[in-house]
Amino acid sequence: MSYAYDPQNIFAKILRGEIPCSKVHETPHSLAFHDINPQAPTHVLVIPKGPYVNFDHFAAEASEVEIADFTRAVAEVARRVGHAESAGGAGYRILSNAGPDAHQEVPHLHIHVFGGKFLGRMIKVPE
Repeated sequence: MSYAYDPQNIFAKILRGEIPCSKVHETPHSLAFHDINPQAPTHVLVIPKGPYVNFDHFAAEASEVEIADFTRAVAEVARRVGHAESAGGAGYRILSNAGPDAHQEVPHLHIHVFGGKFLGRMIKVPE
């Protein structure tokens, strides 16, 4: 499978410093920042610094170091924002949309970290 990465997507521009972000956490291979249109009291996006379209692409082509760094970055964000159990939090949700049926809006892998209120059960499919 060949993945077509668009280097002009908004997250690529954030990574290049062309668009500012409200940074939460940064590692050699990952960046986390507050979503500009939060869907919960806490809504942080975690992105790999590499040009990966979605999780499938990332899992297929990222190095072991990138995968470990990204996974740990997501957990660290949950701790930093106070929602991880290890930080005394009441919980959080992580979500990654992939493709049009999942309503992926930016073609760069990103994990949403939601928290700060009761988030309800999984998802409700629109009618």
